[in-house]
Amino acid sequence: MDEEYDVIVLGTGLKECILSGLLSVDGLKVLHMDRNDYYGGESTSLNLIQLWKRFKGNDKPSEHLGSSKEYNVDMVPKFMMANGALVRVLIHTSVTKYLNFKAVDGSFVYNKGKIYKVPATDVEALKSTLMGLFEKRRARKFFIYVQDYAEDDPKSHEGLDLHKVTTKEVISYIQIHWHAFKEVLHIYPLYGLGELPQGFARLSAVYGGTYMLNKPECKVEFDADGKAYGVTSEGETAKCKKVVCDPSYLPDKGKYIAFVSTEAETDHPEMELKPGIDLLGPVDETFFDIYDRYEPTNNHEHDNCFISASYDATTHFESTVQDVISMYRKITGKEPDLTVDLSAASAATEDA
Repeated sequence: MDEEYDVIVLGTGLKECILSGLLSVDGLKVLHMDRNDYYGGESTSLNLIQLWKRFKGNDKPSEHLGSSKEYNVDMVPKFMMANGALVRVLIHTSVTKYLNFKAVDGSFVYNKGKIYKVPATDVEALKSTLMGLFEKRRARKFFIYVQDYAEDDPKSHEGLDLHKVTTKEVISYIQIHWHAFKEVLHIYPLYGLGELPQGFARLSAVYGGTYMLNKPECKVEFDADGKAYGVTSEGETAKCKKVVCDPSYLPDKGKYIAFVSTEAETDHPEMELKPGIDLLGPVDETFFDIYDRYEPTNNHEHDNCFISASYDATTHFESTVQDVISMYRKITGKEPDLTVDLSAASAATEDA
């Protein structure tokens, strides 16, 4: 480990693994370390044995729950928007070849004690009890407009000048969802979100990145000017020009906010979650945890440390990828090119 690297990345969360992959593709010499013996950090997927070890110490899961390997419990459950920034990064880097995805069947809302499916087609709009008669008609008209819309067919624009209408981007955005992904708005990795950081870790390894798991006490070393120059673990120090890490490796650099599944609004987050938990019906085991949320306050130009923000309470990965892009921009001084043909990618998947 006593070598010098361009970048040392601490933590194998999704953000850190995406950056590790992108930087390795750029030709930088990357060392990636994690104190845990698994990938993913706070965004990992745990089997039952790992889940019990994390939350219940030495206790073992009950046999009636089945095999431990049959479970992949996501610690930071988030949907992936089918036309979102994360999908573009996956396609751009070809990490999709390491992953399998499942379409999320629909979105649902809880209203007055009942669960309703959010309408996604003109037929569902007419059947939905969430809307009144006039709202149904407007929704149906909108869905049909989106279905029939074609960029190169002015007749489908219904007289709207798309160069002046401010909702052009919104309509185009939904249009891509509708046609390229056949009404699928969200997708999910088949074997849990922990597959995402592992996929980018493979990308980094293919381009020469070095990975070390189960490395305790990863200590960032600073020189007299306060700039990071390396990381020490188990008596060895790896030197580097820049350090990238999640907040847990430099806790004094961040800002603390507690949240559970959504950002906590009271001093009793358990009670905030109770209505949602009650909807699940009978549950064999319940785990409750509060994640620390940090925002970096350091100046990377002064200390050469590039720290990711903690995962927020949103239900998708858009803010996660935006944080990655921002960090990539600061590290390399350039913008990542994420231009992809989503329609071509979708067709290629179907042919496969």
